[in-house]
Amino acid sequence: MRPAAPVPVQPHTVPSVASVVLPDGRIVTGYAVDHVQPEPVASKPVVFRAAVNIALGGVGFLAVCGGLLLLTTFIAALTALITQLITLAAVLFGGFIVVQVLTAGSRGGGTTMNIRKAVIKRNHFHG
Repeated sequence: MRPAAPVPVQPHTVPSVASVVLPDGRIVTGYAVDHVQPEPVASKPVVFRAAVNIALGGVGFLAVCGGLLLLTTFIAALTALITQLITLAAVLFGGFIVVQVLTAGSRGGGTTMNIRKAVIKRNHFHG
């Protein structure tokens, strides 16, 4: 940063004339000019620790919101997957049951059992 250039200011009173003798013997006469000091830069306002913490908390909250958005998207996708798997299992199991019921009546051979009067004496079957 460059220093500010001096700004000419009209003096409130007429300055006195000054003469200076240089080393080589020449005399320089002129008015003495005071350099105008620039006003000091206004000091920065004090930043409170609480304000810094709130700002950092906001940054952290934004980061967490992005993560939560991804998490909810993941949970929604996982729920859809589980629902599809349950539906697939129900369709396959239902189809298996239907095939079992429809093929049970079409079987040609089977075991024929003739039931006749049996005699049971003293826990012994006589047939």
